[in-house]
Amino acid sequence: MDAAISASVLLGICEPQMTGIGGDCFVLYSLPGSDQVYALNGSGRAPAAASAATLRDLGLTSVPENSPEAVTIPGAIDAFCHLSDTVGRLGLDALLAPAIHYADAGVPVAPRVAFDWNQSRGHLHKNAHEAYLFNGKPPKVGDLFRAPGQAEVLRRVAQKGRDAFYTGEVADDMVATLTDLGGVHTQADFGATQCDAKTPISGFYQDVELVEHPPNGQGAVAILMLNMLAQFDIAAMDPFGAERAHIEAEVAKLAYDARNRFLADADYTTHLDYLLAPETAAKLAAVVDLNRAIPAAAPLTESVHKDTVYVTVVDKDRMAVSLIYSIFRGFGSGIASQKFGILFQNRGSGFTLKAGHPNEMAGGKRSMHTIIPGMLRKNGRVVMPFGVMGGGYQPTGHARLVSNLCDFDMELQDALDAPRSFADRSETKVERGYSPAVCQQLSDLGHNVTVPPAPIGGAQAIKIHETGVLEGASDPRKDGCALGY
Repeated sequence: MDAAISASVLLGICEPQMTGIGGDCFVLYSLPGSDQVYALNGSGRAPAAASAATLRDLGLTSVPENSPEAVTIPGAIDAFCHLSDTVGRLGLDALLAPAIHYADAGVPVAPRVAFDWNQSRGHLHKNAHEAYLFNGKPPKVGDLFRAPGQAEVLRRVAQKGRDAFYTGEVADDMVATLTDLGGVHTQADFGATQCDAKTPISGFYQDVELVEHPPNGQGAVAILMLNMLAQFDIAAMDPFGAERAHIEAEVAKLAYDARNRFLADADYTTHLDYLLAPETAAKLAAVVDLNRAIPAAAPLTESVHKDTVYVTVVDKDRMAVSLIYSIFRGFGSGIASQKFGILFQNRGSGFTLKAGHPNEMAGGKRSMHTIIPGMLRKNGRVVMPFGVMGGGYQPTGHARLVSNLCDFDMELQDALDAPRSFADRSETKVERGYSPAVCQQLSDLGHNVTVPPAPIGGAQAIKIHETGVLEGASDPRKDGCALGY
């Protein structure tokens, strides 16, 4: 846990367009000598005064992504402090020391980070330009990025814990920045932030159990998708052929439509048992036409983007941690606190403004989240913590990874490397690893096939063999790596 927290906070300096202390996290973990999986919800809530009705009265149909209305209270720092106190051993001062050092000294900008930085620079508000642009321009590969304001915040957290972030000068800076832009955030909203221990949910695919974090994350969608895929003989198909890609796309459309209807804050989510029931999967799978693509499920106004980092760690005692940490879209809301340069997430744009919907924006409520950590068990034994980044793609990514392993007996690294496709609203996105013939076959089935300029998602995983040997795999789509020592 110490390693996972320390690495995650440091990644906020290495990849500030993806994550940071102004964001949220979800965690699954097991303890040494145990195969029980624990879940911690480190996602923040809307400010108490947030109101969908107020935004509807302004004529809005969705929450503006680059506005203070989209900013929910950051939950990750509270979660990290809680996990350090209750599970970790070394203490916050040791855990945050690497991030503090590199925030002061600078981190060289990596190739994928430079690409994303340039793609997302338009999301930055003017108040964030000084902290996140280099003389008004995005950095080049090898430029050093420094965040001295965040270093100071982390020093205070290392000394005084979560209160140094959620009260006092740091909280005052965040509140003042947001209210100056029209936000309704208060010091009380920040002070009340608290992570929650949750009971994981799970489902089986063949003899493998997929363990997911419960709502407000979308882990239930991954379980639903696998339950639907189990209705087809996926193992008999070409793993990179049109038939599998078509079925996966159709399953995703139906499962994501269910997500859009039912998933929300755990206190508001409806029909969770329905989503997880095998009977539901069988009924939905029966809708799939093997010869024709169905229209995309009618999207609601939730915004789904793809900027996240993921860390998994297994230690000498075979304790496993699966941790995902994000500010949502590229550079989050694009708003940075004036004094300390803390970038705020825009998870509030994951709310809908539709009256009466389970995921309708409301004060003190958590929005539906796209980020989901994963864990696999087999015969009751934890065998693989893993995560697949990519915003809305994540349930599809979880289902596809499990299918790659179970249906095609792929080696772990091969299962991550394998080309991906994704039914993303009106498009079926197909990575360049698929052949032109497959793309044509999908088009003939009625898919609007596009080849995205960037890879679809990314992934990390550690397989715990029965011998105790650890096998790490890291997705080449990202700048990450698998390390063992």
